[in-house]
Amino acid sequence: MTRKILRLYPALRDDIGDLVTRRPLPGPALPRLGAFLFLNHHGPQLYPPHSHGLPFGPHPHRGFETVTFILDGELAHRDSGGHESIIGPGGVQWMTAGSGLIHEEVSPEDFKRRGGAMEILQLWVNLPARLKMTTPRYTGLQAEGFPVVRESGAAVQVIAGEYHGQTGPITSLTGVFMTTVRLTAGGSVRFDWLTGRDVFLYVVRGAIAIGGVTAAKFHLVTLSDGEAVEIAAEEDSLILFGHAEPLNEPVVAHGPFVMNTEAEIHQAIADYRAGKFG
Repeated sequence: MTRKILRLYPALRDDIGDLVTRRPLPGPALPRLGAFLFLNHHGPQLYPPHSHGLPFGPHPHRGFETVTFILDGELAHRDSGGHESIIGPGGVQWMTAGSGLIHEEVSPEDFKRRGGAMEILQLWVNLPARLKMTTPRYTGLQAEGFPVVRESGAAVQVIAGEYHGQTGPITSLTGVFMTTVRLTAGGSVRFDWLTGRDVFLYVVRGAIAIGGVTAAKFHLVTLSDGEAVEIAAEEDSLILFGHAEPLNEPVVAHGPFVMNTEAEIHQAIADYRAGKFG
């Protein structure tokens, strides 16, 4: 059985200073989607020369993972675990905050001086209780570090998991499958092995159709149950597509901390204030 569209959720504008930001999740009708907690879509926009760039200075996280997709521009990452990188267009950063990290995500100095186009997605993926306090880790890879499967007018960038014989270079602790897919108008892509999985599908650009129902850019899509989904492009499009095992645990979130209980949130705040995040 192939999946069909159940509902479309628009990404609502919530700009951060001069940073154009849209957020489809969480939203008024969808607080979370299984292990997928949060998506910010920054841009697309053009930064002028001598700008301040991205505003995400040092801040803490505990209890989940951040997956950041650099679609245009550059992103400089540095964290209290000693990880540091500058990733360009098509690259991805996968950070497991786990027991606690302080990190910053800013525009490199050279980018701020010269300006340029910028578009970035950041997805938060929850960790189960057994992994909330796992050792933090970070992987940042440029576009050329990911295999791309091309067929039927689609280019599937395999980030985590396996697709048509290609395996993504990032190994998810919880078996999350993650891709970005570029489709030319009239192109199509099919994903199988979805039975019992929570599917994440966001239309970044263009418009797609599933079972004759259209989903336009800046919309998150929820799907019916089934073992596969067939996606057709009504125009040149870019989508974020992933899936994960259902995570049926309590979620207690407070700003940059996502845990299972209020007590764990209080402990996270106390640990951060005590300098235990590195």
